[in-house]
Amino acid sequence: MKKGIIALSLLAATAATYAQDPYIPGKREGIAYFLPKTALEVRVIATKVTYQPGEFCQYANRFLRLNNVTAQPETYWKIKQIEVCSVGVPDSTKAYIMKLKDKDLASNMELTDDGIIKAINTSAPATEETPYKLEKPQRHPNARKYLTEEILMAGSTAKMAELTAREIFNIRESKNLILRGQAENMPKDGASLQLVIDNLNQQEQAMTEMFTGINDREDQVFTVRLSPEEGLKDRIAFRFSEKLGILTPDDLAGEPIYVNLTSKTALGTQEEGKGKQPKGVLYNIPGKANVSVSFEGKTVFEEELPVTQLGYTEVLTDGLFDKKVNTRVVFNPNTGAIVKIDKD
Repeated sequence: MKKGIIALSLLAATAATYAQDPYIPGKREGIAYFLPKTALEVRVIATKVTYQPGEFCQYANRFLRLNNVTAQPETYWKIKQIEVCSVGVPDSTKAYIMKLKDKDLASNMELTDDGIIKAINTSAPATEETPYKLEKPQRHPNARKYLTEEILMAGSTAKMAELTAREIFNIRESKNLILRGQAENMPKDGASLQLVIDNLNQQEQAMTEMFTGINDREDQVFTVRLSPEEGLKDRIAFRFSEKLGILTPDDLAGEPIYVNLTSKTALGTQEEGKGKQPKGVLYNIPGKANVSVSFEGKTVFEEELPVTQLGYTEVLTDGLFDKKVNTRVVFNPNTGAIVKIDKD
């Protein structure tokens, strides 16, 4: 293993406090931890659209001049967003144990739930991923509660549709008069004005949906993790069908969503240290790769991401953690790289 040493002039290396060994279950005492390796997490947000035709759909063009209104219910899917992010998973080939040579000096190491190193002698800052703003089906107002007696007593569906369309135009005219300040009974203040406009908008929407129908939209997130070691050239992460949505790679009912990775750094190599294990804290220096996603011949995502497997491993010498020097280190749990290092 390459025996890399970071020489920090502000930190003097004195008596060793920590020693580093490969982790062998039940063979050594100390704090076991992993360095991470990179997995590429492909995330697809797909929107399920459910259409229910309105009661007066066949009269939409006749009375409201609305085209392309169908009388057939349907459900279909759309791809809203595709992205790839680099996430860290425990690397079983980089499992180590931190031993204490001085029993009076407590080791303060913070790990993730998976055992990946996060910090030494300090706490890693909390990181919260911003949740996606996903669309959910909305409640639709009941249009019939806004229908007048004249509409409800009409002798045919066509007459009901005609009178409902007339009511929609009356609502629009009322809104225009209020917004122009020409209504006979104007709201007294801004809050009252907004309340009136909101109520009129709700009535107009409910009645219009009797012609246009209702479209309910619901977002769903699909994820899959790919390993760079498996080779990422035209790798099918998902398939997509407008009728069926997101499908598995082997389901030929959908069109493939391809992922490609191009290394921007040479593959990291480790030199053997003639049987000697490095003394200190190991960490990763990740490489970089260009990751792209394509669908139906178009590139829908492209970004440079860190990939640990394309980098190499270095060591913070154990002298940095001497009793005379309180060294604090924060690591990136996704890459194993150092984020911050300081001392008292």
